[in-house]
Amino acid sequence: MEAPDARVDDFLDDKLQSLADLETLDSLLSNVQDQHELLRRQLQDAEKDFHESKLAAEHHRSSIRDKAAGFQREQHDIDRRLRIITGSDVSDDAVRRFERSMNKLHRLDVANGYVEFLKEVDALRNESLSQLKISDQAALGPLRQLQTLSAHLVPLQTTAEGAAPHLLDHITKTTRALRNHIRDAFAADFEGLLKKIYWPRADVALPTPALQQEWVDCISRLLDLQKPELQVHEETSTTDSSTKEPVILLPVEVLVRPLELRFRYHFDGDRPTNRIDKPEYFLSHVTDLLNTYNDFFIDNVQPILLDHFRGTDLAMNPAYIDVTSALITSLLPMLRNKIFPTLPQVASQPQLLSHWMHEIMGFDTIIRDDWGYDGGHGVQGWKGLAWEVLVKEDWFGRWLQVERDFALSRYEAIIETPDSGLLDYDSVEPNTTKPTAAAIRVNDLLETITDRYRPLSSFQQKLRFLIDIQINIFDRFHARLNDGLEAYLTLTTTVGRSVSGISREDQDELKGVKGLDRLCRVYGSADYLERAMRDWSDDIFFLELWDELQDRARGRTNKTIAVDMTIQDVAQRTSSAVGKDEDTGALFDETANAYRRLRVRTEGIIIEALTRSVREALRPYGRINPWSTLSLPSTAPMAPSSSSSGSYITTSEIEPTISVLNTQLSFLARTLGPTPLRRIVRQVCMVAQSYIWDYVIMCHTFSAAGAEQLRIDMRALVAAVNRWTGAGQGEVGLKKIIEGVVILGLPIKRQSKPAKTDESSDAEDEDDAWENAEALQDGNGEQQTGKSGSIGLWEAERRVFADDESAREVLEELGLEVLSEGEARSVLKKRIELSS
Repeated sequence: MEAPDARVDDFLDDKLQSLADLETLDSLLSNVQDQHELLRRQLQDAEKDFHESKLAAEHHRSSIRDKAAGFQREQHDIDRRLRIITGSDVSDDAVRRFERSMNKLHRLDVANGYVEFLKEVDALRNESLSQLKISDQAALGPLRQLQTLSAHLVPLQTTAEGAAPHLLDHITKTTRALRNHIRDAFAADFEGLLKKIYWPRADVALPTPALQQEWVDCISRLLDLQKPELQVHEETSTTDSSTKEPVILLPVEVLVRPLELRFRYHFDGDRPTNRIDKPEYFLSHVTDLLNTYNDFFIDNVQPILLDHFRGTDLAMNPAYIDVTSALITSLLPMLRNKIFPTLPQVASQPQLLSHWMHEIMGFDTIIRDDWGYDGGHGVQGWKGLAWEVLVKEDWFGRWLQVERDFALSRYEAIIETPDSGLLDYDSVEPNTTKPTAAAIRVNDLLETITDRYRPLSSFQQKLRFLIDIQINIFDRFHARLNDGLEAYLTLTTTVGRSVSGISREDQDELKGVKGLDRLCRVYGSADYLERAMRDWSDDIFFLELWDELQDRARGRTNKTIAVDMTIQDVAQRTSSAVGKDEDTGALFDETANAYRRLRVRTEGIIIEALTRSVREALRPYGRINPWSTLSLPSTAPMAPSSSSSGSYITTSEIEPTISVLNTQLSFLARTLGPTPLRRIVRQVCMVAQSYIWDYVIMCHTFSAAGAEQLRIDMRALVAAVNRWTGAGQGEVGLKKIIEGVVILGLPIKRQSKPAKTDESSDAEDEDDAWENAEALQDGNGEQQTGKSGSIGLWEAERRVFADDESAREVLEELGLEVLSEGEARSVLKKRIELSS
């Protein structure tokens, strides 16, 4: 009790701290009593709640005990029943037997669901059939439901790991059968209409509005039936849609059936038109069908297609929205049925197989280009029946072998032709280098091969044709030309003649024009085919092939660019620029460069042969020494000039050289183009100029008459060159000699000469080019008026030997451009008047 008393004391001490607090004692007692009453009521409520909770707990325990007892009774009852059902007192066996029973019940439930499902499918089928002759749209409604159901079951079947294959198969077959039944019914109605209008007569028409309306109704029903299938086909197209063929439109299929019967009548039986060696018969028959009936289709079917497909995704596919494309699509199957089974018979006959492929590719080109058919593949385009034959049916390897064998046999026949190695002067322009007949025929053969594989749509097939056939033949012909050149070199060298034991008669065959003829055959053929390859590289076909090759080579992560060719293999046969980033190169770079190297090498050998002949012809000319003993005719003036040249004739020793030049240059002028001819002659002139300079001018002294004779000889030499290469070419090639003759032929004293008038003859102009006269030709062939007189020998000697500057002034006055100051001094020393 101490604790409560202490609390009371504390309470009183807190509330009664002064006498004034006694006045509030009544209110304090009232508050205490109120609090006591409140606490008492709370205690009563708590006791009541406790009593209720205790009763609820007792009730819950009683309920739990009852439930436990009930569970035990049910457990015992289940065990009893399980033992009765399973006939086993072992719990594991009982459980397994029970599970089997439950599985049977589950399968029974699933089977019941299947039956209900099949009843629904059968009800939809019956409903559609019952409405078929009453309302076409009502008949199509249940079919749409079945098609939707079948389409939805396919992914569910995949998800369920093939749980109900028979159910799916039954629904699919039922849907297909119903669809075919409706299609046959619609098609029968359409065929009845076609009989009324006498289809497929060429003059078929729809004369009455009733027939026109019936026509629209029949086609519309077939399109309504097929439209969902077309949409599904478009949606399920694979990524490479170019390999997915478009669906044939049902109304077009019905229209084509009589045409197909006609086709089979002509080309499947024993009719005369069914000839295996004439594929063009049945291919042209199909194009004739297009030409005959396309206008009718455009007038009577095209508007219906536009009405049905406008505004849908199908309108984006020309195979459905364009009736001409739809007609072609429906005609192609009968061609496939004709071509594919016949190919094994054709393949055993190489020429026939080649003919078939050529005709099929020609047909593809007509359908693709003339009729604008793209197979529904847009920018990718229709690959064609040839692609199906070569790729899908895998006949490319056999056809390539046939074409290769044919091309090589034709090449061998060209080479073995007796006139194949002769130069052909008639097949090219007169002012171009003449190739051999073999080169022209090989080029024609290769162009024919290009035309054969140009229509192919496969890049790899084009590349195989290019490398295996065209470049292969180019390489073979290059090897033949190279072997011919090597044979010539072997027979013209000392060692080769000794080893080969060649006779003198055979050696003569390799000299002069005959030797040049053999070299020009190689040169002309190499030049002709090199230019042909350069032209081919600019052809749009080869440009597109090159661009595609570059795109594939640059985008490859691996090294293989074709079935059995790597990028390196292709680059070795075509161009080293394959796969590189720069925009250079062409398909025939490597081959054209090989022919260019052969041409350049042959040109060098032609120059060697011609210079050898000229050098041998000049040797007698270099041995004579009449130059200082010759004297001017008694009637000639002191200074050599054109007026006195008439008293001179060319020396006999220069005649062999002129004869060689006339003989061999006349042949080269007829055989080579102007540019290579001038290039060759310029080199020959340099050799002749060097020989005459070293062995004539520098080895002898000259009197005025000797210098004039030399001028006459050189003038004849230049005339021989100009005769075959064009005016001015001899002067360009022998310019140093000409200028040396001008220095050598200076008169003793300065000679005055009257100014030339416009009436001066061409002969006088030509004379002035050989004299130290006032009229000298500049680089443009125009005449320049010099000083009033020629420099005299003594004046020239004094000024030339004075110093270099004075010597240059003399050379400029004489219009000499090539001679140096030292060479001018050396020439002046050869005048007999100055030699001492």
